[in-house]
Amino acid sequence: MSLRAKRLVLAIPSKGRLQENAAAFFARAGLEIVRGARGYHGTLAGIADAEIAFLSATEIVSALAAGEVHLGITGEDLIRELVAMPEQKVVLLAPLGFGHADVVVAVPRAWIDVKTVADLEDVAAAFRARHFERMRVATKYVQLTRRFFAERHVTDYRIVESLGATEGAPAAGKAELIVDITTTGATLAANGLKTLDDGTILRSQANLAAALGADWNLEAREQARIILSRIAAEEEARTTREIFALLPRLNDGILAQAKGQFEARLRFHADGGRLALNCPKDKAAPLADWLIGQGASYVSVAVQDYVFSAVNPLHERLISCLPSGPD
Repeated sequence: MSLRAKRLVLAIPSKGRLQENAAAFFARAGLEIVRGARGYHGTLAGIADAEIAFLSATEIVSALAAGEVHLGITGEDLIRELVAMPEQKVVLLAPLGFGHADVVVAVPRAWIDVKTVADLEDVAAAFRARHFERMRVATKYVQLTRRFFAERHVTDYRIVESLGATEGAPAAGKAELIVDITTTGATLAANGLKTLDDGTILRSQANLAAALGADWNLEAREQARIILSRIAAEEEARTTREIFALLPRLNDGILAQAKGQFEARLRFHADGGRLALNCPKDKAAPLADWLIGQGASYVSVAVQDYVFSAVNPLHERLISCLPSGPD
């Protein structure tokens, strides 16, 4: 596929739970995904110069790495597995809170003395002495496995690339251990496997990612700014609460304590002791109680739809990674 001139292209998963969660994510930010008649392309309602490309999660990774799309939603595990030197081609802008899956090293539960990655060297040596070959690791995550084992000086093994259900490989006699993804660990347990104590290679989830090699012309950058502004505004509103209070006795000491103890940020204060603060939602009730203790006669806690700010951390992260001077 190729980019249309002057047009931002956003790739999202074409089907399944990832597609549903991606659509819900954008809807929360006031960005409705409108799917085209053929189903391969779509638009974002209200964003004139943005196009949606519906691809598989793996295709999204390839498109990001090749600069064929500007933004995409896919799993971090796929990016780190499929893209050589991913930091030079893709920037992860924001974890999205869905599509969770841990990439782990799992061994048979019968290996009662094997609890950590360091124990695998002894197992590998014993296996070679007994069978005159290296122990086998079944996985779809070849690059992640090699990097992880190399960092921990595990060398005496060979990879068996898995084409099916990886967790069944040890029981079928195709491998001694595996590297695979898991969400609850139930499937591993059902196949008589356990995760090593320090065997979590990556805690992955769906991410909003940007392609460094895409055509980031001025129009594409502006559309990205609008989209990322709405996403950041929804995230800020969802994770925080706004506190209104009447606090006649207001001074810098009270504000400093509210900031230090409750992570509160001052929105405004006015004559008559009127005060507005913003804080993490789990600290809203404790902050309200504390303000009453400081002499406030009235405190309300408000849920916000969106909180827009002149500082957009998602857009700033993107721009900081792009070359300057677009055409």
